Amino acid sequence: MTGSRGPDGGERLQKRLARAGVASRRAAEELITAGRVTVNGEVATLGRTVTPGDEVRVDGALIETAGLESVTFLLYKPAGYVTTARDEYGRRNVLSAMPSIPGLHPVGRLDRDSEGLLLLTTDGQLTLTLTHPRYGHEKAYRAWTAGDEVPTEAELRRLEEGVELEDGPARALSARPAHGGAFVTLGEGRNRQVRRMLDAIGHPVTRLLRYRVGGLWLGDLAPGEYRELSSRDLHDLLNPAQVPRHVWERAEREMLARWG
Repeated sequence: MTGSRGPDGGERLQKRLARAGVASRRAAEELITAGRVTVNGEVATLGRTVTPGDEVRVDGALIETAGLESVTFLLYKPAGYVTTARDEYGRRNVLSAMPSIPGLHPVGRLDRDSEGLLLLTTDGQLTLTLTHPRYGHEKAYRAWTAGDEVPTEAELRRLEEGVELEDGPARALSARPAHGGAFVTLGEGRNRQVRRMLDAIGHPVTRLLRYRVGGLWLGDLAPGEYRELSSRDLHDLLNPAQVPRHVWERAEREMLARWG
């Protein structure tokens, strides 16, 4: 995986120094102007932004900021990467491509063959909120099916009414036709659920992409790219009903233009 983007380019360096207790923001700006601060071995200039994985030093001393605040990332997970913390088979792991931050872990699972929106965080409460069934955060997927066959209206209704799986009945909140497949939205996240549901109606999945969780969309990230979530992102993630209608509609149009 390559490439990363932080919100508005990342966190301003003087804010990072202030959070670490090095100095006030104004005094931190003076340290930077004086050439006493380096980022990844290079002398920093005023206006520099940093991401959690950057190495920041003042007069050669490493500034430790991990754990001062929780951080959450949105990653476009490519197919072929596993989301478990350790893999006995030595397969590629999403954590290997993220900043080295103590406590960073994937939120839930996205199976190795699937791609799209995956959250990683150091916030245990956020993980519980997003993964516990009682909270029912929506997860939306774009599925491509064998032979590019589009499920019929009757078959899509079956998904909404519920199909029987080996671990119990499963129901989609919504199921819509798409070119060569379907859009499926769930209120739960059982193992390989979308794949198994579509297989149950006779449409095996050949490619599966998750493009939305709650009120947060994958956007224009490319496979392997990630960005740190802002407080606004986190609010939208947990409160989709409060996302302005025009923002929701624009995200839906962009999603359809890219994957419809």
